[in-house]
Amino acid sequence: MDLTQGTTQEKINRSKKTMMWFAMVSMAMVFAGLTSAYVVSKTRKDWATDLVFPNAFIYSILVIVASSVTFYFVKNAIEKGDRGKATLLLLATLVLGLTFIFLQFEGFGDIIRQGYHFTGPTSNIITTFMFIIVVTHLAHIFGGIIVLLVVIYNHFKQKYKSGQTLGLELGAMYWHFVDFLWVYLFLFLYFVR
Repeated sequence: MDLTQGTTQEKINRSKKTMMWFAMVSMAMVFAGLTSAYVVSKTRKDWATDLVFPNAFIYSILVIVASSVTFYFVKNAIEKGDRGKATLLLLATLVLGLTFIFLQFEGFGDIIRQGYHFTGPTSNIITTFMFIIVVTHLAHIFGGIIVLLVVIYNHFKQKYKSGQTLGLELGAMYWHFVDFLWVYLFLFLYFVR
């Protein structure tokens, strides 16, 4: 398909999706750098090997995957004209996103209760990396919550209809990306210790 073809609106829509892809690739590069630094630092003598991975992080992976599933089905409901189902799915996604954030803070609390801190005399390089990686991801999740609130607002303003779902699609692209990112980070942090 020739990208110069189509109506002005189709070109604008393609450019917005391309910009979202560039943003996601940029974010992935940030986390690639952080995880690379983590791997290189793993050879340090002060690397903690007795840190128990928080259960809250394990539960959070289930919650974030469930939020991606609920967000995925929103577009189908919009395309079928089922606004009630779309509303329920969007609100479920929001609740799951907020639950994910809660579980991340619970995970941090668990690490602190084990006696490890982000900085200071009881800090350790592994916990510092975990905090930096997870907090950076949380910043992206907060961005995702804002995106989700905008999508919900636009849904209530009835801006999404069959064939007119660009804002919803862009929001879903971002949400699925940060969800996939947590799956990667979770597996990385869990197995690369």
